[in-house]
Amino acid sequence: MNNSQKHIKSESLLPNSPFRGLGGSDGGAYHIPALLAETIEGLNIKPDGVYVDVTFGGSGHSREILKHLGAKGRLFGFDQDEDALQNMIDDERFTFVRSNFRYLTNFLKYHGVEKVDGILADLGVSFHHFDEAERGFSFRFEGKLDMRMNTRSSFTAARVVNEYSKEQLADVFYLYGEMHNSRRIASAIAKARSMGRIESIEQFLEVLKPFFPREREKKEMAKVFQALRIEVNKEMKVLQELLSQSVETLNENGRLVVLTYHSLEDRLVKNFIRSGNFEGKQVKDFYGNIIAPLKAVNNKVITASEEETARNPRARSAKLRIAEKPAP
Repeated sequence: MNNSQKHIKSESLLPNSPFRGLGGSDGGAYHIPALLAETIEGLNIKPDGVYVDVTFGGSGHSREILKHLGAKGRLFGFDQDEDALQNMIDDERFTFVRSNFRYLTNFLKYHGVEKVDGILADLGVSFHHFDEAERGFSFRFEGKLDMRMNTRSSFTAARVVNEYSKEQLADVFYLYGEMHNSRRIASAIAKARSMGRIESIEQFLEVLKPFFPREREKKEMAKVFQALRIEVNKEMKVLQELLSQSVETLNENGRLVVLTYHSLEDRLVKNFIRSGNFEGKQVKDFYGNIIAPLKAVNNKVITASEEETARNPRARSAKLRIAEKPAP
C-alpha cells in the first residue's frame, strides 16, 4: 500500500464522511492566486508547523505552502465544492477536508489537532466558478440561477429570487450589493415571478435590464449577482464564524492571513483584527490599551502591484490583511 492509499484509508474511518483524503493530479488553470508571494510571507511558515488553507480551490496556495514545509509539517485544505477534488495533492503531509470552513475546529479535532500555526483564507471566487456556465455564477452565460458553492445543498439563487419576500430581496440587494434601488428591483422581481417562476439567468436578466443604463450595465449586474451569491452561500455569516474560531485555533504567534475582494468582507476582517468584534467597537483596558485577541501585522492593507494586475486583472480588487495571535 503506497502513501496515497494509506492516506485515503485514514480518511474513511468516519461513515458517510463529508471529506475525503485523495491523491490527485496537478491543478490546472482553475484559479490564479492573487498576492501569492505576499500571502506566503504573511504566514511566516515554520517547517514543522501545522497550517490550514480553508479555501483550497485550485490548490495554488496549498502547493506553495507545502514547498515551505519540512517532513514533519502538516497542511489541511478545506473546500466544500466537489470540483476542488480535481486539484487534489498527493502528499502525505496534506489532508483534504471536503467541508465548509465554518466547521474548522470540529474537523481539526477529529484529526487530533487542537492548535495550528497559520490559517489562510482566500475569499475570492475562483475563475472556475465564473467560467463554468452551469454553475450560474456569471451573467455572461445562459443557464440556471444556481450559485451554490456546495452542490450538495438544495438552496439555490432561484430559491432566493422566487421564495423571498419583496422586503427580504430588497435587504439582500442593499446589504450585499450596496444597491440604492434595491426596493424597486425587488418589486420588479416580485411582479415578474407572479407570472411564472424565474429559473434561468436569461429570465432574471430580462427583469434587471430596465434598471441599468448600458454604460453601467455590467457593473450593476455584477453587484446583483454578488448579492445573490453571498446570500445563497451565507458568506458573511460563515466568515464571521471562521474569524471567531481562528482565535481559539491559532497557537501563540500563529498567523491569520485573509484575502478579501469586496468592501463587505474587508470591513469584517479589518474590524475583527482591530477590535475583536465585527462592529469595530474598541474596548480599552485600564491603561488605555485596546483589548483584542489578534494583533495586526500589516497596519496598511496590502494590494497587488501594477505588474501583477497586468498579468492577473482579477487581482486588482484583492486586499490582504495579516494578523498574529500574541503571547499572553
